[in-house]
Amino acid sequence: MIATIRSTARPNEDGAPWYRQKWPWILIGIPGTSVVLGFVLLYFAITTADGLVVDDYYRQGRAIDQTMARSLLAGDLGLVADLSVRSDRVSVSLSANNTADLPEGLIVTIIHPTRAGMDQVLRLAGDSGVYSGPVAPLRIGYWRIQIEDESRSWRLNGAVNLPSETEKRIIPYDS
Repeated sequence: MIATIRSTARPNEDGAPWYRQKWPWILIGIPGTSVVLGFVLLYFAITTADGLVVDDYYRQGRAIDQTMARSLLAGDLGLVADLSVRSDRVSVSLSANNTADLPEGLIVTIIHPTRAGMDQVLRLAGDSGVYSGPVAPLRIGYWRIQIEDESRSWRLNGAVNLPSETEKRIIPYDS
């Protein structure tokens, strides 16, 4: 007696092998795409610079202590700056507890928070606490302002949001 073996597998409806069907390739393509994109991201991670990563954390921490001491000195001197930003000119009116503490010149640094190429360093000469000088046009947006004496012994930090905020009072510890 001859036994017949029946196959329990159902043949494809169109009779084509699995690799000629679309669903296996769609299911393989989803994780395959993820692997390819993972390698692209790995390439970008290896080839681009880590601009915000610092190698020497201890030295950076010491520098922060020194810059905080400069802000403390500005507070001890009673320095207050009234900043005026116009389209082509920056003016600073500086006052102190003792007028002898007012410097002959200031260094005003205008810093864009994300684009270092837009930063400007201005050396302003003045008399009796009023300093003024030209500035390259500033784009609309948020700008950090740092005011220092020429020997960089003290500093005042502030921020302006142009064009709505063209006049700003900067006091110590405002950072």
